[in-house]
Amino acid sequence: MSLVTEENKAKADELYHGDDLCQEKSKLLLKEIGLPNGLLPLKDMEECGYVKETGFVWMKQKKSHTHKFDKIGKLVSYAPEVTAYVEQNKIKKLTGVKTKELLVWITLSDIYVDDPPTGKITFKTPSGLSRSFPVSAFEVEEPVKDVKENQEVKGVSGAVEVKEV
Repeated sequence: MSLVTEENKAKADELYHGDDLCQEKSKLLLKEIGLPNGLLPLKDMEECGYVKETGFVWMKQKKSHTHKFDKIGKLVSYAPEVTAYVEQNKIKKLTGVKTKELLVWITLSDIYVDDPPTGKITFKTPSGLSRSFPVSAFEVEEPVKDVKENQEVKGVSGAVEVKEV
């Protein structure tokens, strides 16, 4: 049963449709709450929404997606619908996300970074077990846009490449 009800959609302060816009907004939200922007690498997103009053967030993608975080060698599975409650430096009551430990898929329920920052991010299961990793393993480099001249600037091994948009 979906946690995203018509009531939640009606209360949403932010509601977006389409993969490009949802990708951009989900990364922006993660940055705003102090979490790494590559934490939720969903594919083919159809909808995402945010109810600021309660912190409820949802993201819908066309089908389940499994992603490998290469820096830590972990597989993570994202269901077609991922929901959570967000607050500064935390994601709570997470649904739709599992990680593979040995041969077993384990549900994740909470994700948080320490305050003050220690450079670690912790993932917690509903049973209370937790595991920490470097925050840098979940950060994705994004192209920087120069708003003044409407150009996109990308760093390339010490050089700078400028591309007209």
